Amino acid sequence: MKKNQLGRTGIDVSALCLGSMTWGSQNTTDEGHAQIDRALERGINFIDTAEMYPVNPVAKETIGRTEEVIGDWFAKSGRRDAVVLASKHSGEGMAHARDGAPISSKTIPEAVEGSLRRLKTDYIDLYQFHWPNRGSYMFRKNWTYDPSGQDKAETLAHMEDALEALQKQVDKGNIRAFGLSNESAWGTAQWLRLSEEKGLPRVASIQNEYSLLCRLYDTDLAELSVNEDVGLLAFTPLAAGLLTGKYQGGAMPDGSRMTLNESLGGRKTERAFEAVEAYLGIAAKHGLDPAQMALAWCMTRPFMGSVIFGATSVAQLDMALDAADVTLSNEVLQEIDAAHRAHPMPF
Repeated sequence: MKKNQLGRTGIDVSALCLGSMTWGSQNTTDEGHAQIDRALERGINFIDTAEMYPVNPVAKETIGRTEEVIGDWFAKSGRRDAVVLASKHSGEGMAHARDGAPISSKTIPEAVEGSLRRLKTDYIDLYQFHWPNRGSYMFRKNWTYDPSGQDKAETLAHMEDALEALQKQVDKGNIRAFGLSNESAWGTAQWLRLSEEKGLPRVASIQNEYSLLCRLYDTDLAELSVNEDVGLLAFTPLAAGLLTGKYQGGAMPDGSRMTLNESLGGRKTERAFEAVEAYLGIAAKHGLDPAQMALAWCMTRPFMGSVIFGATSVAQLDMALDAADVTLSNEVLQEIDAAHRAHPMPF
């Protein structure tokens, strides 16, 4: 499988990344381990998790369980060196982690040590901040986004404080690289500026939502990514399953995410189904699996670091992995562009 360099870190990651947020809720420990084994067998070397996983739902009783599933695999397999491992520090408002405290030099050591303990490892390759302290326009908040209440001096002071704390974790060998998630172009630019001015850990990646249906990244963040070597780690590239077509016509398959989250996190709209129908038509016309087309398209983007996908079965996993071998013709890419213009930002 194609590998991409993670920022300027010298770490190479597979073009597809195995997501883990169902392990410990929708998937058992054994099922999670089977997914890791199959993914590595097929060329994946990159696994993404978070201290707050599993989701659907996020619950006090299960928080941290996904990291434990991965830790158990490391302990059982002895193959820690085969994996580039990414995890995340939950941000302000996550009540089940540190009573919802914001990210700071006080919380970072505790959060890192907790993840290392659950993951049964001495180091995390990519340590990410799950969302900014000042808030984010992600998760459909872009429709009413208003940054006018932000305190710039407070934000910059927080960033410097957090970077200094991260440097201590790097010095200890606890983390190798630093990434952001649910961030903006301005926010990322400030993290970069401060890190370069102070000689502190440099942002290697941004993990934001990105798919045929969610293309907020295509302008300012795309320019930042290319010029600053900060690749996108795209999450939800199948738009929570919408782009597979399995929800068309009012269908709701047993065990699917929609049975657990009826609105799919605000993604379930009439316009979304119309857009999906357009992409399904392109896939059918060209003899492509629609999910593989959606993943393969993400991998063509000039700012892409890795595309994070999740699966609840090995069959779904194999389908996604096969996308690495799909090449989209110029005709397909042009038809996708036309569909995007006709159905922009449908949720």
